[in-house]
Amino acid sequence: MNGWRSGRALGRSAKRWSHSDHTIPEKYQKFRTGHMDDALLPFGSWKEAYNQLQSRYHKQLAASVLYFGGTVLYLYSSGVIDLVLPPPYANDDQTPPSKWSKLKKWFTFESKLRDPSSATSSVVKELANLPDSIPYLIIGGGTASFAAFRSIRANDPKAKVLVISEEDYFPYMRPPLSKELWFSGSDLTKKLTFKQWNGRERTVFLEHEEFYIPLNKLMSTETGGVAVLKNQSVVKLDATERKAYLANGQTVSYDKCLIATGGKPKNIEPFVNADPDVQKRVILYRDIKDFKRLEEITRKAKSVTIVGGGFLGSELACALSGRSKLNKSNGSQLSLSLSNSDKLRTDYVVLAVGLEPNTELAETSSLEVDENFGGFRVNAELEARTNLWVAGDASCFYDTKLGRRRVEHHDHAVVSGRLAGENMTGAHKPYWHQSMFWSDLGPQVGYEAIGIVDSTLPTVGVFAKATEKDTPKAAAEQTNEGIRSEADEPVNALKPVPKPESSGAVTPRAPQSGDDFGKGIIFYLRNNIVVGIVLWNVFSRMHIARRVISEGKAYDDLNEVAKLFELHSDD
Repeated sequence: MNGWRSGRALGRSAKRWSHSDHTIPEKYQKFRTGHMDDALLPFGSWKEAYNQLQSRYHKQLAASVLYFGGTVLYLYSSGVIDLVLPPPYANDDQTPPSKWSKLKKWFTFESKLRDPSSATSSVVKELANLPDSIPYLIIGGGTASFAAFRSIRANDPKAKVLVISEEDYFPYMRPPLSKELWFSGSDLTKKLTFKQWNGRERTVFLEHEEFYIPLNKLMSTETGGVAVLKNQSVVKLDATERKAYLANGQTVSYDKCLIATGGKPKNIEPFVNADPDVQKRVILYRDIKDFKRLEEITRKAKSVTIVGGGFLGSELACALSGRSKLNKSNGSQLSLSLSNSDKLRTDYVVLAVGLEPNTELAETSSLEVDENFGGFRVNAELEARTNLWVAGDASCFYDTKLGRRRVEHHDHAVVSGRLAGENMTGAHKPYWHQSMFWSDLGPQVGYEAIGIVDSTLPTVGVFAKATEKDTPKAAAEQTNEGIRSEADEPVNALKPVPKPESSGAVTPRAPQSGDDFGKGIIFYLRNNIVVGIVLWNVFSRMHIARRVISEGKAYDDLNEVAKLFELHSDD
């Protein structure tokens, strides 16, 4: 016989009694609650079937766990996913557990499609000379960081500044990585030195190494200085307690802090989950290590395909055009499927499709990120929280003329970094400067721009014939500067634009077949107001463009405004 019996029936020989059987009168027994001894239990063949069913469920569960684990292991080994252990958040009374030390060797903080040798290992060691507290802390080691600590030291000569950078280099300029370095010869390139278009040699580094003070001497030096902590990262900020948490678990307290973390190259879907053999042939171009890797590749590869036609992509295309055709393919190439169904075979791919601001600190530090433009949202003084500023590519600021913006150019990094440094020393100045940017497609063709340059906006272009003086090389020779934002003239930027005087010397007309116009002014309009200007092969006129945008008014005839730039002076 088999079936279900109550527990009380199975245990009758033991004569179990409930406490309630003695205290509840007999006439109320029918109302008493159930007893565990009354629960139904399987016996006989049904019990065996029940046990078999449970055993099958357990086996299926174990098989599912093994299958899931095997799938994750396969995806990890094939490079589709990365398994990363986050660094522990350090507390005053907590140290990283020993289990972390055993596991961290299996994982690395590695960005896909970057040179594997450039990845920073997750093996973190405690820094013996790290100060407990610092007057000025800067997170990030780029141009904005450099401009900030120079400004801090100018206003507070004895300031002690600590820069924490994830890179392996002291602060350097990024523009030459896609411009002059490719035209300067291998001997100079190896030293990260380039020739400007005027022939002057210059290093990419913003200061000589001797400028910086060793970390172990920073706090003891009476005159102060700037120390750069390389290959380190900050994973969290406590803006209330004014404390920074490093990836190795150590902390640094600060009086004033600047976030200047810049950005990282964007990736695109076909390469995100690509096979590891494909990823080895794809470069996200951003820093010195990327330059060195690409420079070495172009010595061996026959073809390099650049994805992206913006500033970086067009500059690299011009720079690399004279190299790859001299080499032979090694037989193993990538096959790219284009949107028009064409196939393109290439040895390597360089992605130049834009930048994403580094805002990882926002989530861990309760900081606001702008939903439309990205970047840390700051006020007019570039302040995100009390005693916490943001400058450079990672800042989203309010422009009193053009609205809220985020700018990703060298000049903005310089200007915003300098302003943040001044405000960290008590200046309380708002951001008003209209930063410019420039691009050189070799020594003969270049352009400068300012404001909102957006292809969705209506434009008006005024062009003229160019001369030998209208080239980036000639501009560098005239100003003696290759970094053209340094040759810009922001003085009197807010003075009214003088009313153009019509000379009648040149009559504007529509383009005709056979025209060869090598220079021009392109105005970008929003509600009939000039909000952006591009100067094509027109140089040393940026201060005029800045004044036009600062006026913020509509013009009846932009041909007359173009005369302010002396566009036809050589006609």
